[in-house]
Amino acid sequence: MISPELAARIRRLHFAEHWKVGTICSELGVHHDTVRRALTLERVSGTGVKSVRPTLLDAYKGFIQATLEAHPRLTAMRLFHMVKARGYVGGPLQVRRYVRTVRPTSRAEAFLRRSTLAGEEAQVDWGHFGTLPVGNTRRPLCCFVMVLGHSRALYARFFLDMTLESFLKGHVLAFQALGGVPRALLYDNLKSVVLERAGDAIRFHPRLLELAGHYHFAPKPCAPYRGNEKGKVERTIRYLRDSFFAARTFSGVDDLNAQAARWAAEVAHARQLPGDVTGRTVATALEEERPRLLPLPAHPFPTDVVRPVASGKTPYVRFDSNDYSIPHTLVKKPLTLVASETRVRVLDGSEEVASHPRCFEKGRTLEQPGHLAALADAKARAHELRGRDLLRASCQQAEGFLAALAQRDLSLSHHTAQLLKLLTLHGARALDEALAEALRKGAVSAPAVAHLLEQRARRQRQPPPLTVVLPDDPRIAASRTRPHSLADYDRLLNKDSADDDSTR
Repeated sequence: MISPELAARIRRLHFAEHWKVGTICSELGVHHDTVRRALTLERVSGTGVKSVRPTLLDAYKGFIQATLEAHPRLTAMRLFHMVKARGYVGGPLQVRRYVRTVRPTSRAEAFLRRSTLAGEEAQVDWGHFGTLPVGNTRRPLCCFVMVLGHSRALYARFFLDMTLESFLKGHVLAFQALGGVPRALLYDNLKSVVLERAGDAIRFHPRLLELAGHYHFAPKPCAPYRGNEKGKVERTIRYLRDSFFAARTFSGVDDLNAQAARWAAEVAHARQLPGDVTGRTVATALEEERPRLLPLPAHPFPTDVVRPVASGKTPYVRFDSNDYSIPHTLVKKPLTLVASETRVRVLDGSEEVASHPRCFEKGRTLEQPGHLAALADAKARAHELRGRDLLRASCQQAEGFLAALAQRDLSLSHHTAQLLKLLTLHGARALDEALAEALRKGAVSAPAVAHLLEQRARRQRQPPPLTVVLPDDPRIAASRTRPHSLADYDRLLNKDSADDDSTR
């Protein structure tokens, strides 16, 4: 095949310089047929011209172009399914190739540099730093970050969750650490900030509005998909991740927060103020900005978790996947749980009825010994009362015998337990007779009743009662046996008696 450059040179030498074919062949070192082929008009006219054949996509190219103009980021596969629903019978490869040639090119957007007055604005966001092992579980490690827009002073506090209460507590601690409150706080559209948004119509979280009313700042969510509006806090989180957190060892979240506070004072605030040409540090700019911040109120905003709770049949309330004990008298009663980072308290009205250390593991049970002891005493008392009721229902003399025990200041629970054993071994009738005889003789005690029952059994030549002792295996204790009929043994005895009579 002749290259376009060679064909153009042959035609120039022949038609412009009027060289003969042989001379051109000698000069260029090509064959005569090559020269004649280059000089053929039909061949030259077809050089570089490609034939265009109709395709199955031709009828849909206008639709694809119009759709891409309205939605430039639409994928080629989505366009393929759209034209397929409109009758296109070809494959997706042809659509991909065409979309690649007609997709509008994106234009880089230019942004204005944000300049902030002293004390005017701060930016707030969460940063994710993986997970942290806590006992038998792993908790997410999250960092609340606030950075002042003017001085770039920052506050960072690590939490084991991203709950609303941790978000509010981060604000309170940040205001205290920075020494004041900026007039406006800029947020991303977090659920802790914005409950619902339709354009510029925003419904803020009521707890955040309470915080804003307490500290007198204005919450300002940035526009959707406009991360550049809070670029200072995003760069600060990246700076925190690279300069502080990378390759750092710590024993727990408290140790990590202590190290973060030292790093902020010794490293982050000691660096030169970004964009400043006078050489000021962040700490210097913060001291200049503090007088412009709003003063702190007299009392910090309460950030403890407060929620209604109620136990089930057992005296425990559940919070954050753990069970905390309460007095057994408050079972199924509506209570109030108040949880901080260190304590979990349970209130009955305004009275505190339980207090436990906060546990960040999962599936743990935290108990106060007094709660369990009171429940055990109540159960023992209830068992004793049920035993007395059983004695009264089984024996007519039980009421007088128990009254006599009480007059002698003897332990009712101890004697009641022994009398119940005698009831099981000898039966209600025998025990009732023994109780009556003991009252007549003035021998008011369970051992005396047991002695009378033994004497009665010896007089009647009855075998001594045997106590069945079962092993501790719960499978044996819970097993049930079905008594068999003794009629077969009676028939055998009757048959043996008949055989004896016949042999006589």
